[in-house]
Amino acid sequence: MLGHSVDKYVNSTMHQTSNAQGWRHILAERWSHAAGELPRLVPRDTEVAIQLGGHTRVDRMGGGRRENTVGRPGTIWLCPAGIEEEYINVVEPMADCLHLFLPAQPFADTVQREFDIDPARAVLRYQTIEHDPFVALVAQQIVAELDQESGAGRLLVESLSVALSAHLLRHYADQSPARPLAEKAARPMDSRRLARVLDAIEARLELELSVAELAEVACMSVGHFTRSFRAATGQPPHAFIAERRIARAKAWLRERECPIEEIAYAAGFSTPASFSKAFRRATGCTPSEFRARSAA
Repeated sequence: MLGHSVDKYVNSTMHQTSNAQGWRHILAERWSHAAGELPRLVPRDTEVAIQLGGHTRVDRMGGGRRENTVGRPGTIWLCPAGIEEEYINVVEPMADCLHLFLPAQPFADTVQREFDIDPARAVLRYQTIEHDPFVALVAQQIVAELDQESGAGRLLVESLSVALSAHLLRHYADQSPARPLAEKAARPMDSRRLARVLDAIEARLELELSVAELAEVACMSVGHFTRSFRAATGQPPHAFIAERRIARAKAWLRERECPIEEIAYAAGFSTPASFSKAFRRATGCTPSEFRARSAA
């Protein structure tokens, strides 16, 4: 299981977690922290903590580096896997903080795939970051997904975890890698591969799909697949699948008399409530209202 927060945040309260949402290669948790010292720990996963609200002060030391930080919304505390946090004291309470945990092996795979270098050459720093717009955007999207499931949330979050890993390595590694492959212009996926992927999406639209599974269908790495798919379709995989799920739901609402709950599951949503919210966000009306208008 990802994360080490239960062992680390002994004087804190967890408010949200992605633990039951089936996300791969990332765990998201939302915490509030009381003032006080935390136990020493050698984390097995890389932890990225982003302050969402309020102000605090954190005094910490890890890997021989001492930091005393005034935290405010947007402040980021980076703690790489394997670096012992020798001392950490939440001097003033922290009202709202998002913690993202990235497992070591997929993180190393990102180094290999996106930068084509030995993972041992790119070591993240134990560092506090005053503000990083990209990390803030990732945090915002993950919080939105925790608050309200979207039509292709799993794919969105998986893509975000890969992008976040690459970004951290690009900007906060002791030996900054060369220009990542992600920055190079992507060629559109060829028509045969794209057809295979689209067929797989349609055949499994009601199931949980992962970027890794679709990349395997295309015989591509996850990073290459994501860029190539977007270049071919104009959309990232998660957005394309979310659109297809809403399209299927619309067709069933127009053409079938089955219960809306059944349509929700057929369109790949975990609950009727999440389906209704996503449908309204996409169309401006609820499934029941759409069905009534279509029948009029």
